[in-house]
Amino acid sequence: MDDFHRVRDYLTGLQDRICQAIEAADGSATFQEDAWQRAEGGGGRTRVLREGAVFEQAGIGFSDVCGSKLPPSASAHRPELAGATWRATGVSLVFHPRNPYLPTTHANVRYFRAERDGQAVAAWFGGGFDLTPFYPYDEDVLHWHRTAQQLCAPFGEDRYAAHKRWCDEYFFLRHRNETRGVGGLFFDDLHGDFERDFAYLRAVGDGFLDAYLPIVARRKDTPYGERERAFLEYRRGRYVEFNLVYDRGTLFGLQSGGRAESILMSLPPRVRWEYGYTPEAGSPEARLADYLMPRDWLG
Repeated sequence: MDDFHRVRDYLTGLQDRICQAIEAADGSATFQEDAWQRAEGGGGRTRVLREGAVFEQAGIGFSDVCGSKLPPSASAHRPELAGATWRATGVSLVFHPRNPYLPTTHANVRYFRAERDGQAVAAWFGGGFDLTPFYPYDEDVLHWHRTAQQLCAPFGEDRYAAHKRWCDEYFFLRHRNETRGVGGLFFDDLHGDFERDFAYLRAVGDGFLDAYLPIVARRKDTPYGERERAFLEYRRGRYVEFNLVYDRGTLFGLQSGGRAESILMSLPPRVRWEYGYTPEAGSPEARLADYLMPRDWLG
């Protein structure tokens, strides 16, 4: 089996395992699969869980797609790929909980390869995971980052700090001057050694459930009311803003002729914007602002 199909097989298994774990955590709803094909080449399977006891919507997609021309969002930064054919595979998820005390989360792991005249031009791994709370708990944030640090440890003492910093910088809404959440890990263009880099991809993919499920167990039954739900829906607006303005995956998918329904499954089912909203000073809602700037959580 070649390297690409080794990665592909891992990713399909990862999607299966995460779906099983989230269905068990929700205890009510199940994922519905939508298999699709892309006209230029490849396809995928998009799975969405709706109106569950814990998750208002949870989407996780697998894709294996190819093409003969890179979209502008990618080719502008990689001129050496001009004229190359490409193939990309990945798993991406976004879970939108019903309870405002349980954070939204995102994870992605992917592999990209480009060829020209039958010869490899470039190949790299990318991915990460991040957490977006509405009413943050230090216990949850520390657990999230400790899990990230532990899975990074076998890959060098600088790995966690570098990819945590990259996450803070990438998931930053410049027009709001705030991070999307409390961060985690983000990496791209990882191509030093295939076996080592693939092992890191697997550590990040497998580590996601270790990072998120304990938070689900702690927060899913926390009592809440209309005020908390209104704040959750308002803050979800920031998630929409990031995904539609800055997210590279969204841009790449849409510009490369990807399937819009699968690409935009990351958006929340219910969201609202409110002009000039400012939370009351000293309120639980105002407390969130202190968490939306990069910081050393484990220092």
